[in-house]
Amino acid sequence: MSVLWAATSPQSGLFDPVERRSEVKDLSDRFNDLRSCGQGYIEVRLPNREFPVLILAFRDEHAVLHLMSDTERMSLLVGDGTVPLDTGVEVPIVDDLAAFTGDFVLNVERAWDLVHDFTRTGAVGPPGEWCAL
Repeated sequence: MSVLWAATSPQSGLFDPVERRSEVKDLSDRFNDLRSCGQGYIEVRLPNREFPVLILAFRDEHAVLHLMSDTERMSLLVGDGTVPLDTGVEVPIVDDLAAFTGDFVLNVERAWDLVHDFTRTGAVGPPGEWCAL
C-alpha cells in the first residue's frame, strides 16, 4: 500500500515539506532513521484523499500525535500516561521545539503503531480520545 508523507530530513535535521508517495516500508525506514537521530516530525495521509492527515512529532521516547481532519480542524490524541499530566515534554513541530503537557504525550512506540495502523486501515485511533484544538 502506498502513502503520501513529508518528514524531517535525517541529514539536515530540518523538515522537508516535499510530499513523497511511497510504500509504507519507505515511511517506516524514514521513521527508523529519525529515531536514530533522536527526534523527528512526520506528516502522513492516504493517497486517495486530502484528509485526514496524521502528524507524528517525537523526541527520544516521547511523542505527540496531531490529527488534521480538514483545513480548519486539528486535534491532539490524549496521552497514554507515559509522562505525568503536569510534566512538560518538548517535541519538534516542523523545525521548532514545542512543549506539551503529559495530557498529550505518548510513548513513541505506541504513537508509531497508531501511525502504522492508519497507513494500513485509514483508522485514526479510538474515537473520543482526540481533543479538538
